[in-house]
Amino acid sequence: MRIAIVGGGVAGLAAAYELEQARRKGVDADYELFESGARFGGVISSRVDGGTVIEHGPDSFLTEKPAAIALCHELGLTDSLIGSDDSQRKTFILVRNRLVALPDGLMFLVPTRLTPTLLTPLFDPFTKLRMGLEWFRRARPVQQDESVASLVRRHYGQVVVDRLADPLLSGIFGGDAEHLSAQSVLPAMVRLESEYGSLTRGMLAVRKKQRAQARTADASRKQRTIFTTLRGGLQQLIEALVAQIDPVRLHADTAVTSIALDAGGWHLRFTAGATERFDAVILATPAWVAAQLLHDVHGPLSQELASIHYSSSITVNLIYDESAIPALPPGFGFLVPAVERRAMLACTFVHRKFPGRTAPGKVILRCFAGGARGEHMLALGDETIAGLLREELRQILGIASEPLLAEVRRWPRSMAQYSVGHAERISRIRCHVDSLPNLHLAGNAYDGIGISDCIRLGLEAARALAQSETVRGNN
Repeated sequence: MRIAIVGGGVAGLAAAYELEQARRKGVDADYELFESGARFGGVISSRVDGGTVIEHGPDSFLTEKPAAIALCHELGLTDSLIGSDDSQRKTFILVRNRLVALPDGLMFLVPTRLTPTLLTPLFDPFTKLRMGLEWFRRARPVQQDESVASLVRRHYGQVVVDRLADPLLSGIFGGDAEHLSAQSVLPAMVRLESEYGSLTRGMLAVRKKQRAQARTADASRKQRTIFTTLRGGLQQLIEALVAQIDPVRLHADTAVTSIALDAGGWHLRFTAGATERFDAVILATPAWVAAQLLHDVHGPLSQELASIHYSSSITVNLIYDESAIPALPPGFGFLVPAVERRAMLACTFVHRKFPGRTAPGKVILRCFAGGARGEHMLALGDETIAGLLREELRQILGIASEPLLAEVRRWPRSMAQYSVGHAERISRIRCHVDSLPNLHLAGNAYDGIGISDCIRLGLEAARALAQSETVRGNN
């Protein structure tokens, strides 16, 4: 079976790695991977500068999602895995140019401790009263999908949408709480509302169960951190994957311009005009790219894929001498609500989140911009973007000194937005895909936006094809 993998991000590389393992075991998996850009890894990009790790894209993956860690173990990267220093895990919200710590006991958006919620300056007295009365809400059946903002507003009010939901989701999805799907982004909260009515009562019940499980869990599980990364940067994962894949099967700077399907199989056309035939295709591209490629193959599928919106992201890494800047507040960093009307979406104190990856005496701040409301910033020059964010850091943190290094990276249309109705859209997409022979989709547009999710989907696509070939070979 000839298999084409289109897209050389972590999902495509995971698929190629899995097919390479199958091929070495004797499975007829004659695969080729095509990447339109000059490098592999997609949004994962990092380098080491003078003993400091600089991440241009994502800096870690969630520990609780197993696919990334399992793959790192397979690739021999176990000794390079490091967890976040959760003893330093405190997040601030910018409120009228003042950093306010998230209150203790807040489980994502839900308050579970009374005193910190009453004392925090993050919310006004009316909002605090409303958060208390939320306890008495009755259970309601799951209804039509709605936005995260609608769900949170119904329970806690607009202030919680502005001060919590919007900045938190902007930091994770680069999106807008008014458009993101509650069912797809916060499925646990939708279930809690259906079962308990009150999100606060439901979350307290969940926490009680978690504590009971923690008492019976083994010591290693108790010590798990929230985030995991690699000591030399996430680029280590990409390099390790590439090293395990037959190099003659990896094709950078090779863009697929269109795909056709007939009785003879799948036909991929490339920029230079050449065409190759394959028995199967894994599209590990953004959904909007897959939509363009499948336009002439299956119109309805192409339309559904094109309807998945994306936002863009900008990262700015700033390295300073620790002695040259004021003392930073304790914690991982801060989030900036849209109502503050600033260019910056968030700032991470990287040297605190992952100690040991920054040179002694140095501080690295990672700022984020762009997102659903900041697409216009992609057109600005690097110096302009860095200058805007440095001025905001001066106003917020009092940092007036010049950084030793400033690096700006743009990631246009890179973050899939799970808008209202996403689950139904994905169900329709799966039905269309199932009607086509040996077509698989992988990436952050479908069933999770994180690195682990992309790896899982890439591996699943490859395993499905390898298994079908094994079954065919045995018959």
